[in-house]
Amino acid sequence: MTSSSTETATPLQATPPAFRYSFTIKAETSPPVLISSRTAEQLEYIPITGGQVSGEITGQVTAGGGDWCLQRADDVFQVEARYGFASDSGDYVDVLNTGLLRHLDGESGEGTEMRYFVTSPVFRTTSPGLQWLTRSMFIGQATLLEDNTTIDFYEVLTFSQ
Repeated sequence: MTSSSTETATPLQATPPAFRYSFTIKAETSPPVLISSRTAEQLEYIPITGGQVSGEITGQVTAGGGDWCLQRADDVFQVEARYGFASDSGDYVDVLNTGLLRHLDGESGEGTEMRYFVTSPVFRTTSPGLQWLTRSMFIGQATLLEDNTTIDFYEVLTFSQ
């Protein structure tokens, strides 16, 4: 059987995964430090100085981490943050969080807030009670403010059948 250009393909019907809100990290930051500036790109380091963890996990963000933020030529910010937090029960969690910050489709310009800020975190810990962080995928929905970045983390659940 041959295919003709008049046949229409049946669109794939993908079922999206479900998400479960887990916790929020409010990472306090200092002003950025310029690392490199090229014609079309600029790299800044943003120190993480502390913060709070609330939700299913509670605790404190530890000072000493940071966010390397690359402003690309296409006006997208590519972020890579490395930091940690100590839970109120004394367990330590290492966080590697990468993401993109950009205008929503159809938006641009100086006066327009960049509202698409989505991250993909990886958590590491030796805590038996927090191993669920290392056994699931998460996404983060972030909000950038002058002195902090607040990220709501959602666990990606299994796909519906």
